[in-house]
Amino acid sequence: MYLPVQMGHAIHPDIGYTGDDTGENISDRNWNFCELTGLYWAWKNIEADYIGLVHYRRYFASRANRFAPKRQRVIRHEELDQILATTNVILPQERHYYIETNYTQYIHAHHKQDLVVTRAIIARKCPEYLPAYDLYMSKTHGHHFNMFVMKRELLDHYCTWLFDILFELERELDISHYSVNDKRVFGFVSERLLDAWLSTNNISYEELAVLYMEPQHWLRKGSAFVWRKLFPKKD
Repeated sequence: MYLPVQMGHAIHPDIGYTGDDTGENISDRNWNFCELTGLYWAWKNIEADYIGLVHYRRYFASRANRFAPKRQRVIRHEELDQILATTNVILPQERHYYIETNYTQYIHAHHKQDLVVTRAIIARKCPEYLPAYDLYMSKTHGHHFNMFVMKRELLDHYCTWLFDILFELERELDISHYSVNDKRVFGFVSERLLDAWLSTNNISYEELAVLYMEPQHWLRKGSAFVWRKLFPKKD
C-alpha cells in the first residue's frame, strides 16, 4: 500500500523514486511546503479510495506489540484495512507540550507573524473555522506531523480548504528574511490547521502510535524545547 515518492523532485537531484513533479503539482515549492508538495501531487494525480501521508522517518505503527515498543513494526495493509472498516480517518497520537500551548510553542520556535496572518485569512475566507482554530491554539496538545490516512472524499474537502488558505498565506507573508528552516513555514502552519478542520466538520478518527525510523535524541529535543520557552525567537 506504500508508494515511495520523492518530494521536491523538480528542484532536487533524482534519487530513484517516483517524483512529485508530474501532472498537476507544486514540486518546485518544496523548500517552503515540505511534504505538502507530495500531498498535493497525490491529491491531484492518484486515484484511490483512501490516500494517506507518512514520512521516510515516521510511519504509523501496528497495534500488535503496542506494549512492547522495541518490537513494534510498521502497520501493514491488512491491519489498516480492518481499522478503515470502522473509521474514515486515521491520525497519529496527539503530541503533548504540557508547559506550552500550541500557540506559544509555535511562536517560540518560529515567527508569530505566520499565525497572525493565517488567522486573518481564516477570519476573512472561512470564519466558521475560527472558533475551532482559536480553541486548538489554546490547547497544549494536537495532531502534528502532517500524517494521516483519509477517505478520498474527505481528502478532497480537506485539501481544497487547506491549500486555499496556504496559497493565500504564501501571497501575503513576507519570508524573505527567514532562515532556511523557517522558510518551511507552510508545512509548519498546515500542522496547526488539521484539528480545526476535523473539529469544525465533526469528523471522527482513530489514532495510531508513530514509529520512528531513526534514533530519537529526546534529551537534545527536550533541552531545545525548554530553551525556546525561556529564550523565545524574536520577530
